[in-house]
Amino acid sequence: MVRRHQRQRSLWELVLPDADKLWPADLRRIDALLGDEAVLEPVVAALEARWAQSRRRGRPGTPADTVLRMLLLKHLYRWSYDTLEREVRMNLVYRAFARVGAAAVPDAKTILKIARVLGPEVIKQVHARVVQLAVAQRVTAGRRLRIDTTVVETEVHYPTDSTLLRDSVRVLTRTMQRVGGVLGGAAAQVRNRLRSVGRRVLAIARASRRETERPQRVRQYRRLMAATRAVLRDADTTVRRLAQRVRTAVPAVQRLLQRARHTLDTMRPLARRVLAQTRQRIVGGDTHVPNKVLSVFEPHTEAIRKGKLVKPTEFGKLVTIQEAEGQIVSAYEIHAKRPADVTLWVPALDRHAEVFGRVPYLAAGDRGFSSAANEQAALDRQIRRVILPRAGPKTPARRAHERQRWFRRGQCWRVGCEGRISVLKRRHDLRRCRYHGADGMARWVGLGVIADNLLSIAAHGERRARRAA
Repeated sequence: MVRRHQRQRSLWELVLPDADKLWPADLRRIDALLGDEAVLEPVVAALEARWAQSRRRGRPGTPADTVLRMLLLKHLYRWSYDTLEREVRMNLVYRAFARVGAAAVPDAKTILKIARVLGPEVIKQVHARVVQLAVAQRVTAGRRLRIDTTVVETEVHYPTDSTLLRDSVRVLTRTMQRVGGVLGGAAAQVRNRLRSVGRRVLAIARASRRETERPQRVRQYRRLMAATRAVLRDADTTVRRLAQRVRTAVPAVQRLLQRARHTLDTMRPLARRVLAQTRQRIVGGDTHVPNKVLSVFEPHTEAIRKGKLVKPTEFGKLVTIQEAEGQIVSAYEIHAKRPADVTLWVPALDRHAEVFGRVPYLAAGDRGFSSAANEQAALDRQIRRVILPRAGPKTPARRAHERQRWFRRGQCWRVGCEGRISVLKRRHDLRRCRYHGADGMARWVGLGVIADNLLSIAAHGERRARRAA
């Protein structure tokens, strides 16, 4: 049964009636912001939709308020789930913030399972309400807009065709061995080719050091692909046997067989795509393979090049961050496929108007967003200050336009978006997503942005309190 709040009496009231003085100032202000019921409403709705009768039946579950607050604690301090459980259990301030009180702290696996229920739309609704709270607290009014893009990497190793084939073989072999004993007979005798595959991968790595050893590398790749095809044939046979056995198995064994079949059905198409792209690149010599698989565990990963000298190619997803004054990230977007920056300008203006109910007085972006059409689109929306520096040669009139004082000051303000992205990556670990799947990426980025906005609102309130004193 879904609960909104913890109804048990707080530990603070029983033992430490004046313990609120121990709270850090920012955490106290964030606690007050999360007291808004509208922030909690999307989480409650998601938990109620988890099961058909969750609203009225079943044992009392973890309160929605506790779930949201513990997830925000995790992203405020860059903790793992295990660290989150340990810190909340032994720290009275975190117990009070998470609304646990004297009750048992939810363990790491419980929070992990419940967090998966919160999809991208739920996180976006919570973020939208936090932005409304920032407007209500007069932290921002949406008078200015700056936009930039960044890459949030997925949790993958550097992708090569040989290691992708090895990963495919490893997962398929492990799954077939897990159900081999249940199926019995010939199915229990699953040939383990991991040792042979590992030798081929090492031989390919050694042959890759010199261009003169290319024939040897191609020969080892052919052997590796042959071993992968053999494992795929075994997997096809196992899937057919699973389909026959799953109908007659007892419920406990049936669940095991269904999970194994789901893993095999997911992995086999990916392994075949990796085989096809390896054959096309190594044998055919074509390195421009569309929709290349870069990870069999995170297949949504893309290779993105943003011109960085230290890291020319990043593996993850492109994320758009748009920020208003007051250091509030008013909107974010995770793109399924990398778009050109120039195509993101007009949707950002419309999104800003939707969030704040007004167009900004000033809108700024870097040269990637600049075009005559984008500048005209901003002017058509009655935006008075448009900061879009042009790339390449400029006419004398354009140079004079960009040398105006308001334009240069707008450029200086736009650079602050780079700093906001840096803060998101350092303080909330948006360098690399630790959750799995596309929904995990949306949850990781969204919770990091929400945590940063809450800190910005709390810092603004602290500054205002100091000025008033």
